[in-house]
Amino acid sequence: MGYTASMHASFLVVGAGLAGLTAAEQIAARLGKDCLVIDRRDHIGGNCHDMQDEHGVLVHPYGPHYFRTDSERVVNYLSRFTDWHPVRYRVQSCTKGRYWSFPVNLRTFEQLMGRECTEEEFRAWLDRERAPEDGPPANSEELMLRTAGKTLYRLFFAPYTLKQWGVPATELAPSVCGRIPIRTNRDDSYLKESFQALPQDGYAAMFRRMSSSPLIRILTSTSFEEVKKRITWDHLIYTGPLDAYFNYSLGRLPYRSLRFEREHFSADQLEERLPVSGKEGFWQPEMQVNYPDPAVPWTRIVELKHATGQQVEGSTVIREYPDAWTTEKEPYYPIPSGVSEQLAEAYRKLTKREKHVTFIGRLAQYRYLNMDQVVLQALECADALAGGRDNPA
Repeated sequence: MGYTASMHASFLVVGAGLAGLTAAEQIAARLGKDCLVIDRRDHIGGNCHDMQDEHGVLVHPYGPHYFRTDSERVVNYLSRFTDWHPVRYRVQSCTKGRYWSFPVNLRTFEQLMGRECTEEEFRAWLDRERAPEDGPPANSEELMLRTAGKTLYRLFFAPYTLKQWGVPATELAPSVCGRIPIRTNRDDSYLKESFQALPQDGYAAMFRRMSSSPLIRILTSTSFEEVKKRITWDHLIYTGPLDAYFNYSLGRLPYRSLRFEREHFSADQLEERLPVSGKEGFWQPEMQVNYPDPAVPWTRIVELKHATGQQVEGSTVIREYPDAWTTEKEPYYPIPSGVSEQLAEAYRKLTKREKHVTFIGRLAQYRYLNMDQVVLQALECADALAGGRDNPA
């Protein structure tokens, strides 16, 4: 749908990702107001977008999006637009020429020791390995040396972190590595949330249903810079990069970018791969395999078919490469460090001066948010607007 110079929207939503579409759906449903949603890409859904590749395999082209939550409100809300395919997300780590159980658990320790072990042995070993606590950890390295110990830190965390973020763990906030648990039992679940599932028909179908209201208009392949010169609005919902909104007036926030390489394997190729994958019809042993080794250029390989349960011949894997960010590339991850947080907080203070503008989502908040946190933030945005406020309390 095009637009004209005379177009006016009650709400302009910048970004048709999870945050923007949730906010638009709620504004239309609860406030009865019209929304114009724009996005630079040629599809809705942002990084959560999924699609069938040319071989009919469902893939996440912008990296895996593992939906999980403990929020009943989030589940109830999204369940209005999709049924669910329950998933137990499984991950391994490939380093030193072998696959390791991951996140670190008793099985990982047994692989390291080369024999069966007890939880008591593992806990005693960790006590010897761990660095003593002396106040709050200042960075991710300090945190992981206190929780995982030096051997596991050097094996799994230090090289992966450097490759993924482009800076050593000493320069990253403790929360970066702290997202990964260390368990002394045999629980190898990647995530801990009570609800773990993927949309039954995929994210794209869910997003289409969320945006089906006649009060919602969507313009793809459209930039905010292009639109704001020609369209007027009463209220802005902004989900783009925080520093870009303010024309980088305080300086540029650092981001990490990614690039993806997709490869398909036929049924015959998968059969040949069986001694490695250990699973008929798959290329690798689990949905996600991490690669900490510095000599390997990618950080992980994802084979989504493990999670979707899709019945299709062949399988597709996506290799994920970390990439330095430039303005020509997508800003996938805010880089959590002391310096970046100071600059982000300065920008956040500027947002308080903006009238009739709401900033939501990972980029607009410059925070590492999970999908359910983004949805909840958008729902709380609607709560605030319904209560006559620009932003959630």
